[in-house]
Amino acid sequence: MSAQRDMKEKNPWHKCGIVAVAVIGVIAVVVLVAILVVQNMPLSQKYKYGIVLDAGSSHTTVFIYEWPAEKDNNTGRAQQKHACNVKGKGISSYAETPWKAGQSLRECMQEAEITIPHERHAETPLYLGATAGMRLLNMKNSTASDEVFRAVSDALQTFPFSYQGARILSGQEEGAFGWVTVNYLDDRLKQGLKTTGALDLGGASTQISFVSKTWDGTESPANSVTFRLYGNDYNLYTHSFLCYGKDQALRMAMAQQTRSGPSSINDPCFHPGFVETKNYSDLYDSPCVSDRKPQAAPASFQHTGLGNFQQCQDVVRTLFNFSQCKYSRCSFNGVFQPPLEGLFGAFSAYYYAMDFFKLTNMSIPLDEVKERIANFCATPWEKVKEENPKVKLKFLVAYCFAGTYLITLLTEGYNFTSEMYSNIKFIDKIKGSDAGWTLGYMLNLTNMIPAEAPDAPPLPYGSYVAVVTIMAALLLFLLLLAVCAFRPGCTKQPQIV
Repeated sequence: MSAQRDMKEKNPWHKCGIVAVAVIGVIAVVVLVAILVVQNMPLSQKYKYGIVLDAGSSHTTVFIYEWPAEKDNNTGRAQQKHACNVKGKGISSYAETPWKAGQSLRECMQEAEITIPHERHAETPLYLGATAGMRLLNMKNSTASDEVFRAVSDALQTFPFSYQGARILSGQEEGAFGWVTVNYLDDRLKQGLKTTGALDLGGASTQISFVSKTWDGTESPANSVTFRLYGNDYNLYTHSFLCYGKDQALRMAMAQQTRSGPSSINDPCFHPGFVETKNYSDLYDSPCVSDRKPQAAPASFQHTGLGNFQQCQDVVRTLFNFSQCKYSRCSFNGVFQPPLEGLFGAFSAYYYAMDFFKLTNMSIPLDEVKERIANFCATPWEKVKEENPKVKLKFLVAYCFAGTYLITLLTEGYNFTSEMYSNIKFIDKIKGSDAGWTLGYMLNLTNMIPAEAPDAPPLPYGSYVAVVTIMAALLLFLLLLAVCAFRPGCTKQPQIV
């Protein structure tokens, strides 16, 4: 024992040095773990923004989208932040006063200035996409169409955003981007799930888009769009029918009934007791019907409602040509369509009309749907107005035709059977974002959907912290073991006699 004491006295710093090293080691490990945890903690969320104007045939809507800034475009989920409906009609209605088209957008664009943080204004892309209304105006008067676009562009460039231009979308683009939006919002693209078809109904056109496993695109390649999204390939069938939106279809139905130039018609698609005088020039003021205007027609005609669903369906059927098809199968008007597959999301006017009838539930049988619409059509006009005091008359008067038309379009135009009708889900929003082409359009232009699946870290955040903590504990244990090994009391000492 005296020898051991002599050793300690000869090296008085031995014990203190080892303890100091151990303490420093523990502190170092604790600091290391703290730094790693703090360094990997999620940052306060910051967002980037994008603006898309949907310039439709009947109205314009300004959509604002946002996505996490720190995740970059390839992985940040874009969601709808705000939507503003522009007052007035669509920009195509300002053909004679183009400057009003630009002026009409200002109120909603001012809302966008307030909604988007000031520091993000300059980097926020701004797009305007025009659909069937401007397609028809361009067909009718290309000069007027150009003037409207010029006025719209001048107005939008006065706002502090990164203006990317205004253009007319093709029908194929409108259908394809609508399909992208529906499946992106439902996480079907990122997870590689079976996709949902898209049914869009506007005022001047209608689109159908879906992935077909039985069609490779060789038959009618004009209807084929190929996407590679999140590492998966999609062969998409899509077609847009210009003039078959609900408003232009109504014009065509009335043109069918006035083709002989009568002074009055009894229209089964309007309620009993409805009477109105209409001008021939207003009815036929559209490229969809302008070539059908009867030569010897009077200036106006009396429009009287009958309210008969079956007869209204007969009128609607005359809008479709089922007799010609040069392909193996067609929908209508000689347009190729492969067999329908899977679930479908129906939005825009599909949803608004069926929501009015309270028929958006997928479990309601088709026969019951037809019965409810038929009962509504047979209801006297005065009673309809009394029961729906909050609905604007210009919309209310057209619901009988709209309900009859969309059911006939789905079942006889697109060939949805009674059994397949239950595969249609009428949707307004998906996870807070409107269904429609605008989000898909912005995602495409900003390259926010990667063609290949983005790389993922080897470990999730929680697992990473756990592994680092375990490794730090192991390091601490080894350090203590080393300290113990150098302490005289921890090792067997030779006996001194």
